[in-house]
Amino acid sequence: MYKYLIFITLLFYQTFYAQEKVELLPYGDMDKWMVREIKESFVIGGKTQLLYAITDEKDTLKNNKPYKNKLSPWASSSVYADVNTIKKGSVSVFPEKRDGNGYAARLETKVERVKVLGLININVLASGTIFLGETVEPIRDTKNPQSKLITGIPFTQKPDFLQFDYKVHTGGPKRRINGLKKNGEAIGENDKAEIHLILQKRWEDENGNVFAKRIATGWQRFEKSVKSWQNNHRVEINYGNISKEDFYRDYMRLRQKDDEVFYTKNSKGKMVPIQEVSWGNPNEEVTHLILQFSSSNGGAYIGNPKSKLWIDNVKLVYKE
Repeated sequence: MYKYLIFITLLFYQTFYAQEKVELLPYGDMDKWMVREIKESFVIGGKTQLLYAITDEKDTLKNNKPYKNKLSPWASSSVYADVNTIKKGSVSVFPEKRDGNGYAARLETKVERVKVLGLININVLASGTIFLGETVEPIRDTKNPQSKLITGIPFTQKPDFLQFDYKVHTGGPKRRINGLKKNGEAIGENDKAEIHLILQKRWEDENGNVFAKRIATGWQRFEKSVKSWQNNHRVEINYGNISKEDFYRDYMRLRQKDDEVFYTKNSKGKMVPIQEVSWGNPNEEVTHLILQFSSSNGGAYIGNPKSKLWIDNVKLVYKE
């Protein structure tokens, strides 16, 4: 009897998984990294900061050279800034060794503090983030952070799940830190790690404005710390208008407000907002994939400096 049940169980799993195709995203195993050396200005200490990029370029990038990802689709919140001639490296994403499993990406929410008498005095919180797209370097100011990011990559497929390995440490109460105050201001809720995947159909008008329909959405927030690795975790990708579904939350809404829209570079080479005009039909074509992992969920300059998220083996799953 037991042998029969075991046989049926094995047969079920073999049949189920035979109907799936699982594809690793390029460099999604987080095993290949490039080191960047950023020599900070003498007036803020003159240290050399090491920034890390997910890519197969093996040579260290030196001389405060802005990074443009040519081989890899991944970008991160670790950036080179040149504000009022003050050069600084901000690092919030790190490679971390996994026992017997290569490397993972460790994302940390951190506060950068820069003070130069009579010139600049600022405290800025940045959540550790990796995403598909590009950061336009060097960063010149702290205004409208999304406008410095080319968000998403060309993509035409329709996956059913996002799959990845993770562990997480949620730091506690959120604060907004962007200005003169060392500890910013309290927000009144706890920080959460966040993952979102969006499939869009984009188009550009004759004036260079970029519009999009939201074809599919996958979203998850982690409210509690998980100390051990959770392998092959899946987030379902839901197609069409999800605003009436039980699982829908307001943060999954279409990106239409000025302070939350994504940006891209149009055909004229200009950074423009991506105006999500409506929910799309599941049968419509997909042109772009947006994917982001963050150690904090509050948006620009909001989070807890103790929050961390570890990510590895990022894959897309297709039902066949």
